[in-house]
Amino acid sequence: MSLRHRIGAGCGAVLIAASVLTASATGASAAAGPTTLPAGEYTLTSDYHKYDAAYSGLAAKLPVRAVHTVMDNANHDRKPLPSTFKPAGLTGGFRFDDGDNDDCTNYPQGITTSRDAVGGANGGNYDGHQLVAVSWYTRDACGGKQVRSRITLADWDATYPNKYRKILLVEPTGTTAAPNYKDIPIHAGGVSWYGDYLYVADTGGGMRVFDMRKILEVNSGGTADQIGESGGQYYAHNYRYVLPQVGTIAAHTTSGTNLSWSSISLDRVSKSMVMTEYTCKADCTQYPNRAPRAVRFPFASGATTFAASTTASQALKLPWYNLNGVASHNGRWWFNSSTQKQLYYWAPNAGPATHSWVSYGESISYWEDPAGADLLWSLQEGKGNRNVFAVKQATYGA
Repeated sequence: MSLRHRIGAGCGAVLIAASVLTASATGASAAAGPTTLPAGEYTLTSDYHKYDAAYSGLAAKLPVRAVHTVMDNANHDRKPLPSTFKPAGLTGGFRFDDGDNDDCTNYPQGITTSRDAVGGANGGNYDGHQLVAVSWYTRDACGGKQVRSRITLADWDATYPNKYRKILLVEPTGTTAAPNYKDIPIHAGGVSWYGDYLYVADTGGGMRVFDMRKILEVNSGGTADQIGESGGQYYAHNYRYVLPQVGTIAAHTTSGTNLSWSSISLDRVSKSMVMTEYTCKADCTQYPNRAPRAVRFPFASGATTFAASTTASQALKLPWYNLNGVASHNGRWWFNSSTQKQLYYWAPNAGPATHSWVSYGESISYWEDPAGADLLWSLQEGKGNRNVFAVKQATYGA
């Protein structure tokens, strides 16, 4: 399974062309780096079985579909990156089809890959596919309120067509005998895939957990506003597939200020999840006006799940603001600021550095590659400019 996919073949010209965002334009930041906070003030409690009863009822009524089956039925064509898109270190990427690229009611937010899920072994394939997963939130109208969330799975391998599929995220309700489900109206600002579990950031409370082995096929007919059971059939806003929530990861703190879960990312080296907050320096009405934090939570030993109770292993107070993305790997950190169009790098032994970055930048995912350069995957949420792309991580260091 090769990363040298058909749609990326044109990226050579992009790399040869003069870059708008060149490595030489980056440099050490004048600002001080992060400072340490008491990690013991931040904890998680997990429940991976909260919806077992309702899900077992749904699985008895609806076919369970493997990821490879979903991708065999992928029905959207991903498009090449535009030739004008030239961040430093670019190695490839794609753009969503015109309908999704120009949609004012759906916005891409988080990003993760099958390399997060399984690492670099076997070409980074999950169920036979090398995949890029993106989380989205949906509004009820342009500029309206958030009403649901979804993911897209995009094939990133020359073995398969350049396709992606949308999957609605749902919360099971009811009982084993009378199961149902409902929409999940969260921002889905971050997503991370580890083993079989997909973790989605829930801004006010922590993370929601989904199991990629438990995708259900539903009736794609009905009306666009139809969700759940009706007349013995299950509908999902005309989606063919739903991914039911299986559990919750609830965040707690004794610091006096609850964490705002704006973005998350997996660190495979330390087997931990890192998160950060979107905050403002001043004058924000919808977001906190204070310095943001980044916190690291370790997974249970030898597992892709959190223990029943988990204490953070690292907590930082950050000097940067408007952070939409975070990544960490081998003691190094990256933070994306959408407002400043900057990617901040920090490592304790090297200090901070600031790099030019893209507009409307969102989450970041670290891509380990045993056979080549490690990458940072990211994306843009801006309507009409939704590029999903990978850059060499070494371009964005000290």
